[in-house]
Amino acid sequence: MSKDQVVLITGAGGGIGRAAVHHFAANNWRVIGVDRNEFGKDFPQDGCFIQADISNPESTEQIFKEARAFNPTLHALVNNAAVQVAKPLVETTVEEWDAVMASNLRSVFLFVKLAHPLMKAAGGGAIVNVSSVHAIQTSANIAAYAASKGGLLALTRAMAIEFAPDNIRVNAILPGAVDTPMLRAGLDRGHAGRGDMQERLDNLARRTVSGKVGKPEEIASAIYFLADNEQSSFMTGQALVVDGGATARLSTE
Repeated sequence: MSKDQVVLITGAGGGIGRAAVHHFAANNWRVIGVDRNEFGKDFPQDGCFIQADISNPESTEQIFKEARAFNPTLHALVNNAAVQVAKPLVETTVEEWDAVMASNLRSVFLFVKLAHPLMKAAGGGAIVNVSSVHAIQTSANIAAYAASKGGLLALTRAMAIEFAPDNIRVNAILPGAVDTPMLRAGLDRGHAGRGDMQERLDNLARRTVSGKVGKPEEIASAIYFLADNEQSSFMTGQALVVDGGATARLSTE
């Protein structure tokens, strides 16, 4: 495949985002990465990294100004950036709730509005929204995150309907427990037992049907599948669960 396909990936510096950057680059896509933190030296040389906060509407305008300067069209958008507040709902402040919604849900609305004309100019493309299994099955002390990820599923369906005439497919991916910095930070909630980090990860692994915690690369390949018009051309408005079977099992079993 020639390097004429361009993807924009938010949260590019995180676990899943970083894996996605390298997966698309390995498949001859040119990558525009966005993250509020620095990426490091291993960003693809023929790509473009933009350090910015996607929860800020003004930043979004600047991001797309730089993206258009890099390439006038866009073939895929991966809305991956997210923040997580892990605390009881009654202790969650309005500011924390709003910060989660701004990063996880509003940013997708803003990015899609600006990406749409670039994808239309390309003759179509694909949007992949990184939701979470928390959108369909959740646990205590993560309500704001779960609500934002559930909202993302409804937004995915709405966008799929509106953008179909423009040949733009929109799907969501729902990762389960994946070994990322966000997962490790969230293990303080107590749902995976106490012990050290490896013990907590092992406890999580035992609770999945497959008996393991996912790797970021496994999610990246599923994201790529949804973005690639050859592989998933007849899919739109769908939620693809990639969770090692965790949501397949009854909690009472």
